Amino acid sequence: MAKYRVRVSTGEGFGAGTWDKMSVTIVGTQGETPPLRLDHLGIEFTAGAEEDFEVKPPQDVGQVLLLRVHKAPPALPLLLGPLAADAWFCRWFQLTPPRGAPLRFPCYQWLEGAGTLVLREGAAKVSWADHHHKLQQQRQEEIQARQEMYSWKTYNPGWPHCLDEETVKDLDLNIKYSVAKNANFYLRGGSAFAELKIKGLLDRKGSWKSLSEMKRVFSFRKTPAVEYVFEHWQEDTFFASQFLNGLNPVLIRRCHRLPENFPVTNAMVAPVLGPGTSLQAELERGSLFLVDHGILSGVRTNVINGRPQFSAAPMTLLYQRPGPGPLLPLAIQLSQTPGPDSPIFLPSDDKWDWLLAKTWVRNAEFSVHEALTHLLQAHLLPEVFTLATLRQLPHCHPLFKLLIPHTRYTLHINTLARELLIAPKQVVDRSTGLGIGGFSELIQRNMEQLNYSVLCLPEDIRARGVEDIPGYYYRDDGMQIWGAVERFVSEIISIYYPSDVSVRDDNELQAWVWEIFSKGFLGRESSGLPSSLETREALVQYVTMVIFNCSAKHSAISAGQFDSCAWVPNLPPSMQLPPPTSKGQARPEGFIATLPPVNASCDVIITLWLLSKEPGDRRPLGTYPDEHFTEEAPRQSIAAFQSRLAQISQDIRARNQGLALPYTYLDPPLIENSISI
Repeated sequence: MAKYRVRVSTGEGFGAGTWDKMSVTIVGTQGETPPLRLDHLGIEFTAGAEEDFEVKPPQDVGQVLLLRVHKAPPALPLLLGPLAADAWFCRWFQLTPPRGAPLRFPCYQWLEGAGTLVLREGAAKVSWADHHHKLQQQRQEEIQARQEMYSWKTYNPGWPHCLDEETVKDLDLNIKYSVAKNANFYLRGGSAFAELKIKGLLDRKGSWKSLSEMKRVFSFRKTPAVEYVFEHWQEDTFFASQFLNGLNPVLIRRCHRLPENFPVTNAMVAPVLGPGTSLQAELERGSLFLVDHGILSGVRTNVINGRPQFSAAPMTLLYQRPGPGPLLPLAIQLSQTPGPDSPIFLPSDDKWDWLLAKTWVRNAEFSVHEALTHLLQAHLLPEVFTLATLRQLPHCHPLFKLLIPHTRYTLHINTLARELLIAPKQVVDRSTGLGIGGFSELIQRNMEQLNYSVLCLPEDIRARGVEDIPGYYYRDDGMQIWGAVERFVSEIISIYYPSDVSVRDDNELQAWVWEIFSKGFLGRESSGLPSSLETREALVQYVTMVIFNCSAKHSAISAGQFDSCAWVPNLPPSMQLPPPTSKGQARPEGFIATLPPVNASCDVIITLWLLSKEPGDRRPLGTYPDEHFTEEAPRQSIAAFQSRLAQISQDIRARNQGLALPYTYLDPPLIENSISI
């Protein structure tokens, strides 16, 4: 009888090994073997082990097509107690036939309890490239099984659909946090909670007594960026710079014509513009920029500690001085309706009037960022990408192999958010100015206007007219990373799709795109999101968009949350008094009274501290320890991608040495491959 050599690799993580017994069935073009036991003296399948076995099939099965892996409890399960039905993380199998080269079968999955898993040799295959009926059948059965395992639900009307699971305890091990990551997550949160609890701040429902008292929280967890914010938060240049490189660097746009509901006059802005120019001249020159938080107009607000909270929908006009000069704020209107009760605030106003107006803008930034830029665009939509990938693409599909590292832990963190963050009586509901009702309303509004171009960085930069504004590091670094991802994706696509026709003929790809369109964008054609893909060029842009939004974009708008919010006046999550309707009324004590109460401030700070840093078990952008691709061509593309990212990082770090506040959020080694926090 012919002998096959079987090599098995078990994962290294906690609990990856198993006491269970393994066997394999070799499926070939001429039949299949019975289950062949993988057994030798000693303990098998321990964490981190690579082990060799010999099996002797009773018959020749022809060319090998599939490998069925059978996992069964040991013969004496009662002696092992709770270990009897343990899980096993398999990295890969390697099968060496009597004649021919070794065949690698990537797995990188958990097997829970007793069961069978079907593996394919590692070469990526588009559906039309699979000619044997057994391989076609395997693809269909795998997709059907995953569609039964991962299903959709509507969490809120008008929101993108999401995974139909209630708690993280219900999740399949393959989408759950690792033991180490889960433990670190709760340890970080617990230590922060305990510190502020001991200080008595989490239980204080009243207002802050003074700005100096806030330093008690400021000392909670210091970073260089937090200290910089504390030192510079009142400065106009820092206020303006946060629209470029702060937490929400996606709203600022060039303004060639003032909105009719923002009646700024030349006399108002002349002190900042200086002699020899005018408002109209600067509009025509393209040196004015607008940040409009109009989506907040009329949004419902929350009640915190029994007190109603307030919101504004401001418009902010900014001026880019010629040369290397800083971006400066020119005017702020706190509503979308001009009039006697909605004055236009200016840098020349009383110090406290101007500071209060800027703080209202920062509160608007918090609301729009957390509800839309972060929750909707960087969590809910990537969950759609993730779920569609699991439901529509088999493991052997090149797009599955390319995308699966960029979906790691996304379903876990989003399920956890629905448990602990955006559920009734949780953080958003008890401590933000809009609460769940306001967040939901904002998401519903934004879903009506969200466009594909917003998710594609080059198009977004062009649409906002901010290609050449200086000192815009989010744009500079983001475009470098977009370019590196796009080139990588283009290389992978060219390997497996020889023509536009090959894209159109890939039914699995088209089902994936359609599911994202229908479940994520609710079938809204005005979104511009494709419902099908017709060309290789369109496919490259689409996959680049998915990877960028699941990695770099999330890092840019998430990693700095604690840096921005630790000093509460810089990013207040709520406002306890209504926006001012006249000038000359603001006072230090009124400013303090407007800021969020102590307990709500601390609740949000703890949350954003927890969400600003990965709790261990990291995989930086371009790091692929799970070797889903086995062919040489994609592996060369991965190496080239990693090399380009290393050069980008080197350039960013050289640039940052000359900055008072380094921009680090898009430094590739600090970007996670996926949305996992």
